[in-house]
This record gives sequence, C-alpha cells and structure tokens, in this order.
Amino acid sequence: MPTSHSRAGAASVCAAAVAFFGLAATGLLAAQPAAAADPAGYQNVRINEITSLGNDTVELYNAGSTAVSLSGWKMSDDGFSPQSFTPSATTLAAGGFVTFNSPKGLGDADKLVIYTAGGAVVDRAEWATGKAKPAMARCGGDGTGAWTTTATATTFGAANAPGCPSSVPAASQVRINEVTSDGSDTVELYNGGTSAVGIGSWKYVDGDTAHSPVTISSSAPSATSIPAGGYVTFDSALGLGDTDSLFLTDGNGTSVDSVAWAAGGAKPSDERCANGTGWFRTSATATPGSANSCTGSGGGGGQTGRLLGGGGALTSGCTPEAPSGTGPAPAGTSAWPGGLDVTITDNVCAFTTSTGPEGRDVSGLAFDPANPSVLWAAKNKNWLYKLVKSNGTWVPDPSWSAAGKQIRFAGGSGQPDSEGVTVGGNGHIYVTSERDNADNTVPKDTIMEFDPAATGSTLTPLHQWDMTAQFPQLDTGSKDDANLGFEGVGYVPDSWLTANGWVDPLTGAPYNPADYPLHGSGLYAAGLEWDGTLHVYGLNSDGTFTTFGAVATGKASVMDVTFDAGTQRIVATCDNTCGETHTFMKVDAAGRIVPDVTYTNPAVMPTDNLEGFAIAPPSTCVAGAREAVWSDDGIHGFGSASSSYGHALYSGTFPC
Repeated sequence: MPTSHSRAGAASVCAAAVAFFGLAATGLLAAQPAAAADPAGYQNVRINEITSLGNDTVELYNAGSTAVSLSGWKMSDDGFSPQSFTPSATTLAAGGFVTFNSPKGLGDADKLVIYTAGGAVVDRAEWATGKAKPAMARCGGDGTGAWTTTATATTFGAANAPGCPSSVPAASQVRINEVTSDGSDTVELYNGGTSAVGIGSWKYVDGDTAHSPVTISSSAPSATSIPAGGYVTFDSALGLGDTDSLFLTDGNGTSVDSVAWAAGGAKPSDERCANGTGWFRTSATATPGSANSCTGSGGGGGQTGRLLGGGGALTSGCTPEAPSGTGPAPAGTSAWPGGLDVTITDNVCAFTTSTGPEGRDVSGLAFDPANPSVLWAAKNKNWLYKLVKSNGTWVPDPSWSAAGKQIRFAGGSGQPDSEGVTVGGNGHIYVTSERDNADNTVPKDTIMEFDPAATGSTLTPLHQWDMTAQFPQLDTGSKDDANLGFEGVGYVPDSWLTANGWVDPLTGAPYNPADYPLHGSGLYAAGLEWDGTLHVYGLNSDGTFTTFGAVATGKASVMDVTFDAGTQRIVATCDNTCGETHTFMKVDAAGRIVPDVTYTNPAVMPTDNLEGFAIAPPSTCVAGAREAVWSDDGIHGFGSASSSYGHALYSGTFPC
C-alpha cells in the first residue's frame, strides 16, 4: 500500500497535538507552517456552529479544561487563503463559546478552516448547498456531535441543543471507528443508528493536501451501505502516514467525521472507546469489522487525552484482578467535563498488605476538607491509608504510617471488608464495611468512626453503627450477596441540606437539624452496591442512629459516595458495572434528593473496577481546574504488560 507523505506543515500540526483533534469536521487540510508558540490547548477548540445567511457567523467552542488565547488566529474559506478575524473575545474559556463574523463571506456551499497565529490548522468544516442555512451545528454534544442543519440560527454563543433537530439524520450516525497505520492502513466505519445508510458516493481523504478525495466504493466495491449497528472496513488507497489525518464526507461533500493522530501512528490501531461513541485512543489490539476492544495504554487519538506515568515491576504476591461486571452507562450520560489527560499517581503494587496481597486494592477515597493535601483511602480487608503527594505521586504519609493502618470492628475483633471512607464534620474518619472477611458469607453493614490522631498500627472505632438488619436480602448464606452491601459513604453537611430545602422524610417538613440533637453537624449517605440506592443516616454520639430512608440514584450499583463542595452536589460513583459513571445529586423543588447530571470517566482510562472517586476541594483550584482521583479495586489497568498494570490510583482534573 503506498505511504502518505504529509507536507511538513500538516505533520508539524499533528505532532504538536498529542491529544487528537477528535470529532473535527471535514475539509481539505491547507499546509501551513506550525509555530512552536501555538497556544496550549488549541487542539480542543472546535467549530461548533456556522451560518451562511449573509451575516456569515461562526461559533467556536472550547472542549478542553483550560482557556485558550485566540490572539492572531485566522480563518479561510475554500480558497485556503488565511485571513484575520475579530472574535467576540480574545480568550476562549474552558467550556466557553466565542463568535465572529467571517471577513471573507461564506458561500452557499463552502469550506471553513481555522488556524492559530502560527498557522496550525485547528479545525475544518465543509458543507453542501443549503446545509448552513439557517445554520449548521454540532448536535448531540457541543464540540463533538454530528453536523446537522438546524431549524434556527439563534444559539450562537450558547449550547447548540435548543436549535438542533430532535434526532440527527441517519447519515450523521456513521463514525470513523478505528484506523490503523501499520502498513495495512485499514479504516473501519460504524453505523450507530437504527437504519442502514448508503455510502456508495461517500469520500475520504488523508492529511496530504496533494491528495484528492477518494470514494469509499473505489477502495471497497462492495461497501455500498452500512447496516444499523454494522461495520464497513476498507484499506486506504492513499496510505496512512505515521502522523496523519483522515476526513470523511458524504456524497454531497458535507462533513461527517474525522480523526488525526500524532507521531507514532495508529499502531496497532486507534479506536473509539466506547465503541462508536467515545474518543479515540491507541489500542493494543486491532479489531476491524467488530466491536472495539478498548485495550491498550491510552494516549491515542481524538480527544481522549493521554494516560501518563506508570510502569514498574510487579512485586511478589501482587497479583492484579481482571475487571468483572461490565454494564452500560445510564441513559443521558454526558462526557467527562474536565481535562482529557490522566496520570497514574501511585507506585506499582503500593498497597500490598499481609491480608490482601492478591490485588483487590483501593476502594473508597476522600479528600480531607480541612487539609486538601491529604487523601484518605480505604482498602478491602481492613486497611486505612493517609496519602500525601511526593513528586506528583500519592504515597502513604510516613508520619502516620508508611504501611497503612489495620482497622478492626468495635472491641478490636474481625477483619472489616472496608470499602467506603469519608471525613466527618468533626475531622474523624468514617469507614463502611459490608461484611467481616473472617466470616465472609455473613453481611455486616456498618459505619465505623475512627480518630486519625490515635496512635498505634491498629485502629478500633470510637463508635460503630450496625445497619445489617435493614438489608435481609443480603443475608442468604452466599459470600457474593454479603459482598453487595455498603460500598461507599459520604458526609453531607446540614448546612447544604437546609439551604437547599431538603424535606425530612420522617416529618414531611423542611429538615431541622435541631430535631436530632445527637447527630453532629451532618448526615451520612451510604451507597448500597446491591441496587444503587443511597441510605441516609444520622449517626448519634450515643451509638444509635436515625434512618432517613433511601434515595434512588438511577444506577444499578453505587461504589463510592462523596459530597463535592464545588458543585454543591452529592456524587454517587459506579464502576464498569454502570459504564464508569458519576451521578451528581441535587435537591429538587419538591425537597427531594434526585439525580442532576451523570458524567462518564475520561475516555483514556481503563474500563475496570474503579470503585473510588474523590474531587479536591475548591480551595485547590488552579487555572479553573482541581484534581480528581480514581482508585482501581483490582490494580488491573489495561492488563498485563501495560503501563498501568499493578497501579491503583489515577489523577485527572475537574472544573472548579
């Protein structure tokens, strides 16, 4: 197969973009010399809406987590002659919109290319006659959705959904789903719609501007249509280079989809994770003609970002577990709103202990609100860790315990199956257990309170509240059922409940903390893995507790619970059982705690039993972002020999 030789400008553009261009709109790539001074994050800027009604307005959207300077940026139409434009703001905020009126005018059928001041191509769009009237917009997700013609042109400067059709055209459901540049230069298309789509006249072109578009049918004569939920594969007649791009247009020349990759190529392949919908990343296994494997080291393409760090040799006795229980995400789940890059932030096999060397490592996570440089972590088989940062890595605080502290039930007995952890209003550490691992067929759903200032290598609870009798469905004599109890716990301040008008289910009136004088300054939401419900308790200082009932999260399971002061939401986390998702819960107008929005993880992360999740307090915000941390209960990562194998902690960013 011939090899594509992209011009120097195009190659340097791609090499500068370690994170891929993602769902960039199609158009021929004008070769321009890229400058080293291209602003950070420019590859996350997207053409988001266009109208050619006469005012020729263009909207740009920043899908990244940092602001991007637009100073000196230019645009061109199908003449590929860049010209300066005047944006409504010279800095495009993370998640923000900027508009401008095209100085060149935009034709009824035309192209639009956006360049940085240094000439790097940022994004491209192409449309056929009438397709940008009233407007052409990304529908199904700002910056990422399919291009469709909208009924109105009134959403400039705001999210596109109000002007989008209720459902995108069938052709817009077709996606470039996998690409290889290892000599076979194979392209896979996937139809995520409910009806077949004819592609006999569709075309593709790579990033070499000396190449003309090629019809798919000339490369794959039998590829005249894609069935619903089906695939079409073909070998690129243009070849695909080590650093290259691929653009797809329909028979009218309207943008459908694109992908670009940096140095190193799409080897073995770059694929969407999740299949058909997610961002691109490098995979360890090519799967042309079938569902994507999504196994690899990350850092591949689209806007997946990069998976950084990792490596190291597995120690004796540290045996990671493969993930189990994979299921779909809840309907309406949104993409991760924070940064796309993720860093492995622990040492390999860092949590091996005398009672849990076989893997099953870190479960619950919680930042200390009073000291955000401290991250508490609960490990199965009765261990608690106080973690601090050292050279960017979370490590056990040696002044507390370099090996973690073993926890016991009240009286100093048993092996709590410690899963969830939170910091109470009194600064004490609260840990959930769903059973005693010394007798693991019997449930023991408890919340235990520990004083972090206590000395010694073993901690016993100051108080212990046992709710086991409330969940008879778990007491079947099966260790598997007993293992589906309290998986997470989060402290919820009274101040948030009262300020938001939470109605006390016991009284039917607005919650009044004074009605429960022994409970402290907040309530505790325990997540039940069995059915994904949150159970709200007042934990009294005399060892009794008040039950405020269950809250539906809309998820099949809950693995961790936290209260985030930044978003003012309770966050219910589920691992791969629910598509690696986080549901943010609010108090609605009727005074009930209900789901507000659900986000998936950054696409670069592995699909594992990621049971712990914590977001740093707003006081830690830098440049509009704060740290988010995930924990892997099986230290499996992307599997044997991958950079993440044997690691349990991942760090990314979440908006402030």
